[in-house]
Amino acid sequence: MFVLYEFSRTVRIDPKNLTQNRKDAITDELNRLFANRVIIDVGLCMALWDIKSIGLGSYFPGDGGVHSPVDFRFIVFRPFQDEILVGKIKNCTREGVHVTLGFFDDILIPPEGLQFPSKFDEREQTWVWEYQQEGEEVSHDLYMDKGQQLKCRIIGEQFDDMNTTLATVPPTSGVGTASQPGPSTAQAGGDTNTGPKVPFMLTASINEPGLGLLSWWD
Repeated sequence: MFVLYEFSRTVRIDPKNLTQNRKDAITDELNRLFANRVIIDVGLCMALWDIKSIGLGSYFPGDGGVHSPVDFRFIVFRPFQDEILVGKIKNCTREGVHVTLGFFDDILIPPEGLQFPSKFDEREQTWVWEYQQEGEEVSHDLYMDKGQQLKCRIIGEQFDDMNTTLATVPPTSGVGTASQPGPSTAQAGGDTNTGPKVPFMLTASINEPGLGLLSWWD
């Protein structure tokens, strides 16, 4: 779920922070720039892990800040393919079940990823698994209500460039695959088709035994 990525970036220390310890000032600035940001093809940056090196600072005409090249590692949220996550139902729409992990809201279970057969209840605005036990003729409606905990399997991811002003920051190394990323601010809500665009969307499935609401398998 969480990986470490190494980055290189020139960090500016504002003049008002020059009395602060240099490493502490750079740490604050890196967290301000990266925490809760999505970097394209990398993931959601959570918090600074460590600073590996700080180069010689430079001054530029008309700028009282100090610019220092920094190599650092950041904790990044990016689940791997087929990873099982435990979250809560944020809400249900015709597009599927939206799942939240608390710190990340953009997980969608589309209709084809739900237990079969399932239907959308327009009045209750929720998805219902029409469960039929072997040997029984009558099915039982199992509702997927908001706030209930569930297990889901990650089956896909999608990155969208939100065209923010933060410069492209290529990682120098990391666990998993990474190309040339472009950061953008993480936003919550919506889905890939009808809702607001989000920089990082995960697609999940619960269509197998043991997945879905935890209460189903107690």
